[in-house]
Amino acid sequence: MKFNITSFFSGAGGLDTGFHNQGFNIIWANEYDKTITPTLRKNFPSTIIDDRSLFNIPSEDIPDSLGIIGGPPCQSWSVAGAGKGLNDERGGVFLEYIRVIRDKKPLFFLAENVAGMLSSRHQDSLKLIISEFNKLGYYFTYKLLNVRDYGVPEDRKRVIFIGYNKKLGKSFTFPKPVSDNDKKNLKDAIWDLKDSAKPAKAKNKTNGNNLKVLNHEYMTGGFSTMYMSRNRVRNWDEPSFTIQAGGRHAPIHPQAPKMIKVETNVQKFVPDKEHLYRRLSVREVARIQTFPDDFEFIYTDVADGYKMVGNAVPIKFAEVIAKQIKKDLDEYYSIKVSKLAPKKIIKKCYKTATV
Repeated sequence: MKFNITSFFSGAGGLDTGFHNQGFNIIWANEYDKTITPTLRKNFPSTIIDDRSLFNIPSEDIPDSLGIIGGPPCQSWSVAGAGKGLNDERGGVFLEYIRVIRDKKPLFFLAENVAGMLSSRHQDSLKLIISEFNKLGYYFTYKLLNVRDYGVPEDRKRVIFIGYNKKLGKSFTFPKPVSDNDKKNLKDAIWDLKDSAKPAKAKNKTNGNNLKVLNHEYMTGGFSTMYMSRNRVRNWDEPSFTIQAGGRHAPIHPQAPKMIKVETNVQKFVPDKEHLYRRLSVREVARIQTFPDDFEFIYTDVADGYKMVGNAVPIKFAEVIAKQIKKDLDEYYSIKVSKLAPKKIIKKCYKTATV
């Protein structure tokens, strides 16, 4: 069956693409950032895109669907940021997301967020969110996962919250990690791109169509003291560092040797090898986030390309979660159809129904 779902805080569409690839139909998506919506519209031409703030979207304006997915803004929860949690408007919008779930009553919901929301300083906010999720009357579960364990060539820890309507008669079971032999590294992801990247134009503007590979351009400019406080290089046989939502903090390409520690919080590039230390390109970080090469990121400032990729849920990771949800929904509707129709037409109904 093809299941209709709605998406919130959609960004460039990483989570949406993963669900789409597993047989879900994203009928409506919400993204407030106007620098991102052109990319979302380009890659999801049949999806209705609503670019209002969720604070200003009444629940009745949102179409009914079987599922609701989204990644509420994570900056308020990040251990590297101000860490205001629900005291920040971007954190408070999490409660608006819960409001929509409560009003629309889908068969399932999913919320994705950074590991920082599990930190001790956000304990009270997390308890409130869990309490609100539990009040919805769903079988609710959550878990901290590393996308590296699910076939993504990156160390990236995220909290996944999932609720199943009690009609389903079960709670979500998180998929098992892949074996160590099936884990991916930088060479698997970007080796073939190593010789074709171009630096951004002046003021880090895009090269536009003057690229051999879509979005295969990298930000130029100096590196901050904070950036130079840690090694920013991973070897070809290692997974990437977490891809962040800012080009200035993009990891260094693995062609370069690892940085040299000078003293506490001070590192430097290997002398005579400085020319090898370039940031990963927008396409390279997109590959690491498992976006396909035909997924086009639309921007004028290259920094916006990094922002879209860094804020996205890796597609392969989203697919793993979506596959399990799809399996559970298929089983539910298979049983439901079998109770309503003669056995000889169950197979036909199962193949043709769109929910």
